[in-house]
Order: sequence, then C-alpha cells, then structure tokens
Amino acid sequence: MKLLVRNLARTTTEDELKALFAEHGVVESCNLVLDQETGKSKGFGFVEMPDIDEAATAISALNGTKIAKSKVRVKAAE
Repeated sequence: MKLLVRNLARTTTEDELKALFAEHGVVESCNLVLDQETGKSKGFGFVEMPDIDEAATAISALNGTKIAKSKVRVKAAE
C-alpha cells in the first residue's frame, strides 16, 4: 500500500522517514518529493508498505503526530 505523508519538516530525511514507518512494519520504499531547482524537500513524500495491515497500523499510529515539530498527516495515496 502506498502512503502519502504530508506536512513533513523540510529537514526530515528519507532515512528518518523510513525508520519511523519501519517501527510499524516492512517498508518497501520511501521517497521524499524534492524541489527540482533547490534540491530541498517540499515537505511531503511517499512510503510503500507491502502489507496492508501494517500500513493501516502505521496510518493510525502516525497520522496527526508531531515529528520534528511538524504535525504530519498520513493517508493512503490515491
């Protein structure tokens, strides 16, 4: 299941994001969306978790939590 993670701190790295979701299950991939000109994070990204139940657990656990002073939003990507 592909998850959309929004409102990330601009300083959050892909490794940090992957580690956060890995606490709730297997993470297949993790990608931050970067500004093409500056190379800096746009504040959102995608996490791919192959197990739907683990992905649902991650959504429940992480949606609305504060990570690096930013209240993140996590949902299934459309």
